[in-house]
Amino acid sequence: MNSAYPERNPRSVFRWLSAGMVLAGLAGLAATTVTAGVDSAAVPRSDRGRLVSAQQVSTLPTKQDVAAALDSTGFDASTARFGVAAYRLVYRTVDPAGRPTTASGLLVLPRSREHHLRTVSFAHGTASYRPDAPSSMGKVGFVSSPAITYASAGFAAVAPDYLGLGTGPGLHPWMDLPSETTASLDMLRAARAFVPRMGRALGHDVLVTGFSQGASAAMGLAQSLQAGDDRWFRLQAVAPVSGAYDFRNAELPALLNGSLDPKASVLYAAYFLVAWNRLHHVYDSPTEVFQAPYDGTIEALFDGSHTGRQLFAGTPNTINALLTPRGFDVLRHPTGRLAAALRVADGICAWTPRVPVRLYAARADEQAANANTDHCEAALQSHGVSAAVVDLGTPEFEGSRHLGSNVAGTAAIVRWFSQLR
Repeated sequence: MNSAYPERNPRSVFRWLSAGMVLAGLAGLAATTVTAGVDSAAVPRSDRGRLVSAQQVSTLPTKQDVAAALDSTGFDASTARFGVAAYRLVYRTVDPAGRPTTASGLLVLPRSREHHLRTVSFAHGTASYRPDAPSSMGKVGFVSSPAITYASAGFAAVAPDYLGLGTGPGLHPWMDLPSETTASLDMLRAARAFVPRMGRALGHDVLVTGFSQGASAAMGLAQSLQAGDDRWFRLQAVAPVSGAYDFRNAELPALLNGSLDPKASVLYAAYFLVAWNRLHHVYDSPTEVFQAPYDGTIEALFDGSHTGRQLFAGTPNTINALLTPRGFDVLRHPTGRLAAALRVADGICAWTPRVPVRLYAARADEQAANANTDHCEAALQSHGVSAAVVDLGTPEFEGSRHLGSNVAGTAAIVRWFSQLR
């Protein structure tokens, strides 16, 4: 989840327009690429996280440069302590079927004298256009600002692009929790392999956070770390922001009943059906679920090459104009493989974290129904976990309270993480 009020500011829909509206330049853009000496052949799962290449994409030499960049994007710069250097990592991982593939992500390191760094993993919100992924940053923008914030505060900030975004091949499996988890864990492994080249090292502890789509991804990574899926890293704390933790019982009903922003609801419903049909065969033909003329164009819009402006122009303004009766029925009453996949996604809070957990949310979020956070809190409580729910109030970013929660949440979380030892 990641859009804004399209009627007020269509440029901010889904933050898929971010590549066209980045707000502040990073100094010293670099083009140095380091190749890890591997071929392009398929690799076994034991090579997950193996570094393929690393490219320095930018640097902000001083904390003043960081503060100026964050100020220009609307993010809180008061925790900036160091300049930062940013790198695009390409690494081995697996696709939703467990087959070998590659993915990319952003690593941002503080320009500090600290050798051993604590790591923050930040999972970004919804994107469809490949260049809107964190590692594609040539300038500071909404997607990269959280990672820069954490790095400037002294952490190693690791931000996976997920599959099919950035330089990763194939199509992005939106809101697919298993592949978000594997891509996030393998990005951590790639970061650990790379930082010694910079004379640094990543410690064992990982602080996990994420926004919107990334909130579920963060919870998935947290579970994986606590389960010991990597022998080096260990979970220290979890702090997701404005997640769609219960898609079937909270988010989908709100999308369909008009409780959320109309244009955002159209785009999320379309993305969900197209992306999950690729994974779970929801429909045989788009004509079953999408009304004309969108049935002939909607799937191509979500191929990774279309910008947010094109998505905005190519979709109707109301959910009634998008979906057929069958489309409504599929989303209201999921069955079969779709229902089974939703049970996996919606079980993301049904576990027992052994570390501090805080759930961050803004009031009356227009894109991620607040019931999602309520349901997540209840699921954690049913497992004996009392998670603090942090009320971010009514922040706004470009007319969107949902986007504002990322800005406000980042400011709050970096302070909390800095206090944890």
